[in-house]
Amino acid sequence: MGFLINLVLWVFFSSSSLRTNGDHEVINLPACTYSTMYNFGDSNSDTGGIAAAFYPPASPSGETYFGRPVGRASDGRLIIDFIAENLGVPYLSSYLDSVGSSYQNGAGQQRVEQPFYGQMDLGLTVVSAPSILKSKLSISHSLRIEQLIYMVKVSTHKTQDECLRKRLPKPENFSEALFTLDIGQNDVAVGIRSLSYELQQAAVPNIISQLIAQVRGLYERGARTFWVHNTGPIGCLPVTIAKVKDPESGYLDENGCVKSQNDIALQFNKELKDEIVKLRAELSDAAILYVDMFAAKYELITNAKNQGFEDPFEICCGYHGIGYDVWCGNKGNVNGTEVYAGSCADPSKIISWDGVHYTEAAIIG
Repeated sequence: MGFLINLVLWVFFSSSSLRTNGDHEVINLPACTYSTMYNFGDSNSDTGGIAAAFYPPASPSGETYFGRPVGRASDGRLIIDFIAENLGVPYLSSYLDSVGSSYQNGAGQQRVEQPFYGQMDLGLTVVSAPSILKSKLSISHSLRIEQLIYMVKVSTHKTQDECLRKRLPKPENFSEALFTLDIGQNDVAVGIRSLSYELQQAAVPNIISQLIAQVRGLYERGARTFWVHNTGPIGCLPVTIAKVKDPESGYLDENGCVKSQNDIALQFNKELKDEIVKLRAELSDAAILYVDMFAAKYELITNAKNQGFEDPFEICCGYHGIGYDVWCGNKGNVNGTEVYAGSCADPSKIISWDGVHYTEAAIIG
């Protein structure tokens, strides 16, 4: 995963070049800079939405970098945090977190002269249309966009308190903002739990169409730069592998991952990439970067020991198996014994933090 951070961030934020005329002419491009950042994502990039809406963060999450729980499903920083660092902006606040959040500079800090950096993220996004895939605990992408637009409108009201206005996004920042979209894993996961393989395949195009429609909606409101993650190898999640017993031939791939689940993720990614290619032609003023999270994560998992990690299916924080799940930071019963799901001895040697999300070590490589 360090491969992704080091390579993709370098490509996106550093000076680059463009070859034309059969690769004979090289045009140097200036470094990319952004005054504002908005993130629409699931729990892979959630900086506090779930904690604000449903339950507070608990130890040992956050122990490696922050030294305390900070609403992230990891022991440390997420990819979105490293993007913020490379932009030179504060870590993002969840828009659901009303306690101490400053939407001028994120992370609840009070330097009001800074521009708005908004984390539009809940972590339970289900955007697909079939009713079986709708979650009562989800806030759809389209609704979150409308909430962002509402915040922008409020910031322009002259009757609003000046202190409040300074903490809200400004419409003129949209064209200079970086919009990150980290969505898809929950849609795929809900389908895997609820639908036959054939219905999962049939649901993918509609999920993609709605995601693309929201990119168009953001573009129509002035957004121009998009960073879009595809979905990772969900069939390799340790919480999934922990529940596999005596699999039939072909159920697992050559690296021990559930093949059918990864196949759905790959279908999702192919259709997403195809639609983004079309969207680039349609939205001529937009810059849309497609980030292949699947390839980066799968490469990490399949070469774990060569990169200094232990068993790629080991879980640092939590106990999972057939008939039991004790999530990170909780107490539970495993085979008649009460256990507490605390941190492993050395998170820097483990890829998976809680069976679903990654450790900071896995992210930075």
